[in-house]
Amino acid sequence: MRILVPLLTAVLALSASPADAHSRWTVCDGSCSFDVPPGDYEIEAVLTGQTGLDVEARRIALAPVETRPGQDVHRSVTVEVRTPEGMPSGEDGPGTPGLQIRLTGPSPHPARIAVTPRPRAPRIFVISDSTAADWTFLPKNGWAQALPEFFRAGPSVRNYAQSGASTVSYLADPRYFPRVRPMIRRGDTVLIQLAHNDKQTTEEVYRANLATLVDGVRAQGGAPVLVTPPVRHRFGPDGKLTPLGLVVNTLGVDLPAVMRDVARQQRIPLLDLTARSQELLEGLGESASWPLYLTTEHDGVQDATHLSRYGAEQFAALVVREMADAHLPLAHFLRPERL
Repeated sequence: MRILVPLLTAVLALSASPADAHSRWTVCDGSCSFDVPPGDYEIEAVLTGQTGLDVEARRIALAPVETRPGQDVHRSVTVEVRTPEGMPSGEDGPGTPGLQIRLTGPSPHPARIAVTPRPRAPRIFVISDSTAADWTFLPKNGWAQALPEFFRAGPSVRNYAQSGASTVSYLADPRYFPRVRPMIRRGDTVLIQLAHNDKQTTEEVYRANLATLVDGVRAQGGAPVLVTPPVRHRFGPDGKLTPLGLVVNTLGVDLPAVMRDVARQQRIPLLDLTARSQELLEGLGESASWPLYLTTEHDGVQDATHLSRYGAEQFAALVVREMADAHLPLAHFLRPERL
């Protein structure tokens, strides 16, 4: 069921009681669309059953919450509305105007929803590649696509990760860093995770490109944070990840190690997703860790780089634990129950 709700007029609610029809709440049954312009918005939700929320290009705004019969749970989250909804290239289309919300979970019940503009919300920008991207269509998912579910209302996750992007292309293409940089405001946090597609980038160029990204964020008053890349599902016979799995490029450049050194030299925070995801995969083992990635059993396809929805949530959890351990200012917005 879809409903269109103008933000600045009375809320139109389907299947709502008379009291609901004259309040700021609308009843969302299945999916709903709010007629709002681009910007940051706080979503307040009253949930029952086993119900969560996805927004826009399948971003996970709220993980399903299981409630007891007759119990309501109130949750709030801040999200961005933009065009295109998904990756900044717009390769998967512009999406639908306004804010799209879809109920998720094993047994989603109708939810009461209220949407409020938050133009001064602190923002978390994500500069990355396909491993973090907002994938509009199944089955791929990026870890930053799951990041909103770990934050209570406050910061808005602005995911500008682009499939195929390297440090070279993200700087050069006008749709990427030249577009994102002017959006950054003083105090915004900018997560930079680019490595997977720097397959033939020399160490010298990679270092220089990371420094250019960091300098560009700082020039806007933002706070740059380097994030080492998630590992690939590439195991050797010893049960350990291979150099390819650990994102060593074809020139032999250990890209995560370079990123760690750049963070140390620049005196900026580093979130070591490489080390965290290596520990996770090697702890599970080759077979048991496949569900984190894309697998298609009927035709034998196994994607060792891109994540399932489950994997995106697990890797996002690793990122937020690193945020908490690094004592980033954003950490006080994290949901304690999701850590």
